[in-house]
This record gives sequence, C-alpha cells and structure tokens, in this order.
Amino acid sequence: MVVRTAELNEKNQHLQEALEELQSTQSKLIQSEKMSSLGQMVAGIAHEINNPINFIHGNITHASDYVQQLLDLIHIYQQQYPHPSAIVEQKIEEMDVEFLTEDLPRVLDSMKVGSSRIRNIILSLRNFSRLDESEMKPVDIHEGIDSTLMILQHRLKEKSDRLEIEVFKEYAQLPDILCYAGQLNQVFMNILSNAIDALEDYNNGEDSPRKNPQIRIRTELGEVNTLKIRIADNGYGMTAQVQQKIFDPFFTTKAVGSGTGLGLSISYQVVVDKHKGQLSCESTLGEGTEFVIEIPLQQ
Repeated sequence: MVVRTAELNEKNQHLQEALEELQSTQSKLIQSEKMSSLGQMVAGIAHEINNPINFIHGNITHASDYVQQLLDLIHIYQQQYPHPSAIVEQKIEEMDVEFLTEDLPRVLDSMKVGSSRIRNIILSLRNFSRLDESEMKPVDIHEGIDSTLMILQHRLKEKSDRLEIEVFKEYAQLPDILCYAGQLNQVFMNILSNAIDALEDYNNGEDSPRKNPQIRIRTELGEVNTLKIRIADNGYGMTAQVQQKIFDPFFTTKAVGSGTGLGLSISYQVVVDKHKGQLSCESTLGEGTEFVIEIPLQQ
C-alpha cells in the first residue's frame, strides 16, 4: 500500500511538471504569435500611411509658397490700382479679402503642423514594432517608452466618464541598451496598459475616493551594470495573494472577456528569459502598484 501511494505521488508529480511545461509552451507560442501579428499589423499600417502623408506634407510646403506669391501679387495690384471697378469692389467685399489674406497662411500652417504630427505618430509606430530588428541591438530605451505612450495617448486623455491620467517621466542619462527592442516595447505596453486599467477601475469604483490618476516612469542605472525602469500608478493596489500570482500564465483579475491573463506572464519571460533580468512588483492597497524592470546593460 505504501509502495502504491509512492507511485501515485510520483505520477502526480510528473503530471504536474508536464502541465506546467505545457502551460509555459502554450504561453510562449501565444506570445510569439501575438508579437508577430502585432508587429506586422503596426508596421503595415505605418507603411500604408507613410507614403500618402509624406506626399501631403511635401505638397503643403509648395502650396504655402504658391499662396504667398499670389497674396503678394494681390497686394501689388491693390497698390497699383487703389480704385478698382464696382464689380471688383463688390467681389472683394463678398470674399472679405483682408480676412482671407490673413487667415489662409494660418490654415496652411495648421495643416502642416497636423501632417507633421501624423508623421511623428508613424515614426512612433515603427519604433514600437521594430519588426526588422529580430536580433539584439543597442537602442534608446526612452524612445521605446515614449513610442508606447504615444500609442496609448487616447487612453490617457480625459473623457466624459473619466479624468485625465497624468504621466510623469523621470529619465536618467542612459547609454544605448543592448536588447530585443520590439519585445521590450511589448513589456512596456503590457505594464502601462495594466496601470491604465487599474486607474480606470479605481476611479470608477463606487467606494473608491476619486483622486488625480497618475503614472510615474523612472529610469536609473543600477549598482551592478544594470538598467532599472520603474512604472508606478496610484490606483487601488493589490493584495498579497494577487501579487503572488500576477506572473502566472492565464491568471487575471479582470472580468471574463477583458483579458487573457498572459500579458504579465509574457512580460516576465521577455525580461527574465530573453534579457536575463528581473521583473518584480510592489503594491500597497489604497496607494498603488509599482513594477520594476531590471536588465543588464550588456548581455
């Protein structure tokens, strides 16, 4: 009977190990598929938008020059012919030429600013996806964080049902870091998205006191040739029980259909397995949560 029990315990142990290996393999496959699909989608959108917006941006510059030349010509005409005919005078009044000559350059300048903004967004999308950088390369970590924030900008802005989420950045002077940039950007996306979710849930809770939602991002050099990236929110925080499970595959505190429970598990694999670093979390109920990413400066 004792032998039989030992055999069952041994089989249970093997089954448990096989289950854990299966979960790990499944999460890695999902991670690879998600990152590949996301990278291809983002790179494809950026490429499709890039050509027409460059065409528009370049032509706005020419249009501004042409319009200014025409306005200069009108000004000369007004000087040379200060007393136009009744028909021309009537048309000048209908068009409000004085207002038009002042406002048209401003309209074109606004269009140029808008097209520049779109070009910067496209650049951020390209920096975020980094689809062509499958190998480790030295990159500016702050550029990756800023690109991620650009993509999440719509979730940070004030809406009718929620306050604006303020983002405070405390960036240290850093060298370029050797890393898998696209995968590390995915880690930033997962952690920042979770922080935004936590702040939205906290400020929409009936029993939670409303306060200005904030996210703080700090980078610093560690003591042993490492880089530390701290991402903290001032949301509700987590219990000790939840903190113990947040990096487990498929664990989630979100409602059914709102999350897969893979974001932080994938982030853990990227930081620990891919970059030989550490990913930790500290949280206090009622005060907020801070994630700390620590990776070596050189792999």
